[in-house]
Amino acid sequence: MRVFETVADYVAEKGNEIGVSDWLTIDQERVNLFADATGDHQWIHIDPERTQKELGMGTIAHGYLTLSLLPHLMGQISSVKSATRGINYGSDKVRFTNMV
Repeated sequence: MRVFETVADYVAEKGNEIGVSDWLTIDQERVNLFADATGDHQWIHIDPERTQKELGMGTIAHGYLTLSLLPHLMGQISSVKSATRGINYGSDKVRFTNMV
């Protein structure tokens, strides 16, 4: 894990790779639980048989599921010593350019 002394040190790394997290399996159970939590039960997420029949592949994880995993994954690769807490301030220009 890469440890930064200050938030300014962290911000100074903008554009650089900070680290790589462990692999995380996104299985159908996790997708189904996310669908239940959000109410997004679109068939491309939760119906493996239909997606196989109509699209020729497995289900597609929700884009917001992958986005919601960022705090977990970021916690594996970096921390800031001087930070006592963090908040999610929002996201700009987020695009889901590939399927998971």
